[in-house]
Amino acid sequence: MSKKSSGKSKDDSFGGGLTGFLGGLTELVEKLGELADKGKELSGTGELSNLGSGKQLKGVYGFNVKVGLGDDKVKVEPFGNIRRDTQTGETVVQEVREPMVDIFEEDDHLLIVAEMAGVGSDDVKLEVKDDVLTVWAEKGDKKYRKEVLLPGNFSREKMEVSCNNGILEIKCVK
Repeated sequence: MSKKSSGKSKDDSFGGGLTGFLGGLTELVEKLGELADKGKELSGTGELSNLGSGKQLKGVYGFNVKVGLGDDKVKVEPFGNIRRDTQTGETVVQEVREPMVDIFEEDDHLLIVAEMAGVGSDDVKLEVKDDVLTVWAEKGDKKYRKEVLLPGNFSREKMEVSCNNGILEIKCVK
């Protein structure tokens, strides 16, 4: 990946502190995803100038880079609650977080593991439509939502849910 100079000093590159840094992280993950999809060199800058509705929200941001999942492609999956608004182009902190999710395909079941700090099994809701599993949970100020593309159709009745110390496990029996 090449890096272009923007003509800014090191102090300016974070756009005035944490907000610029978060915007830069958003841009980085988007560019990593584009790089994985296109296989080209990419560069760009981003800046977070407004946190949205005036409510104090905590920003959580990160990404998983997955390789070796049956093909040669690199898969970049962001998680957290910092996103770029598709209409305005601004980076915003959303109230609902997208949890980090891993999927493990076993002989007799599919295991989905999600990190949802602060929630328990009773707080989790699941919905299955065709091959898309929607997981959401809410407890106090903790709100999570994630759509997971399943490698086939699974019945909701054949899903076992457990949650221990914020680690959600969904076992989908084949």
